[in-house]
Amino acid sequence: MEILRNVVVLVHLVGFAILFGAWVVEAVGRRIRVTPLMNYALVISLVTGLALSAPWGLDHDLNYAKIGVKLVVLLIIGALLGIGSARQKRTGSLSPAIFWPIGILALLNAGLAVIWR
Repeated sequence: MEILRNVVVLVHLVGFAILFGAWVVEAVGRRIRVTPLMNYALVISLVTGLALSAPWGLDHDLNYAKIGVKLVVLLIIGALLGIGSARQKRTGSLSPAIFWPIGILALLNAGLAVIWR
C-alpha cells in the first residue's frame, strides 16, 4: 500500500512540475498566455491530491487544515486558468494580472506542501 501511495505522490509532484514548468516557459518567453498543458497539469494535481487526502493505511493522522488550504489554492489556480483561457479565446490576449498569480500560487502550493508539517 505504501508503494502505491508513493507512486501517487510522484504523479502529484509531476503535475505540479508540469504546471509550474509550463508557466515558467511562457513567462521566460515573455508570452503572457495560458496553455492547455497547464489545464492538464491542474487536473493531474487535483485528482492525485484528492487521492492522497484519503486516509489509506496511514499510521498517522492527516493534516486536514493543510489539505483544505492547498485545495482552495488549487481551485483559485483553476479559476484563473479558466478565466484566462476564456479571455484569451475571446480577445486573443491575457492580462498579466491573471497570468502572474498562476505561477505564484502554484509555487505557494508547493511551498505549503513542503514547509507546513
